[in-house]
Amino acid sequence: MKVSVITVTYNSAQTVEDTIKSVVNQDYNDIEYIIIDGLSKDNTLEIVNKYNTKIAKVISEKDHGIYDAISKGIKNATGDIVVALNSDDMYASNDIITKVVELFKSSHADAVYGDLNYVDRVDTKKVIRKWKSGAYKKGHFLKGWMPPHPTLFVRNYCYQKYGSFNLSLRSSADYELMLRFIHKHQIKVAYLPQLIVNMRAGGQSNVSFKNRFKANREDRKAWEINGLKPGLLTLLRKPLSKIKQYFH
Repeated sequence: MKVSVITVTYNSAQTVEDTIKSVVNQDYNDIEYIIIDGLSKDNTLEIVNKYNTKIAKVISEKDHGIYDAISKGIKNATGDIVVALNSDDMYASNDIITKVVELFKSSHADAVYGDLNYVDRVDTKKVIRKWKSGAYKKGHFLKGWMPPHPTLFVRNYCYQKYGSFNLSLRSSADYELMLRFIHKHQIKVAYLPQLIVNMRAGGQSNVSFKNRFKANREDRKAWEINGLKPGLLTLLRKPLSKIKQYFH
């Protein structure tokens, strides 16, 4: 199984090397690594080019945001499995992709996901939040559940069949895609109960109450555009479920 890993960069010089190293040091052999850059003005591309023998494709051009860039990566991906690893993120160990592929094979799943830690931006050994995903059960999205998107490995044919990101959404496009794939179309998912990704804290949808409010409105829109109706407390339980991630 070929695994296509997509990393989106824009002025990511401070963090991208950690991301790249976590991919190129994986012990799985069949990885297609794709970098989609939004015309960085710092030395991001100089860092990327240091690893050009390990990177299958680098595209640097103007885009319309992170989800447009990831979609571009998906279109260029030739792997059986596709995953997006942001330039703030790192795989937790060098055997992650091996273990993910093993679970794909044993479970015959359409997608595999796992756990994620939010870590300090400077001291990445300092854990701020622990996102334990848990096994998926039908109807979990109605309870405010979602898996962490950076841990979600999806078979390429799911994108061909059900589409890519909805670019009308800015902060909730990943939520909408997972809602569409898992809840609406009921693709088969398998949970790998271990830490897969360390993510540097400071995500766009969480940096202020105003952004959290906007994200909540977009979450509602994600249900509407799929012709789905959330539960009475679904959109309240989604952000509230994250509070327990701080107690570890």
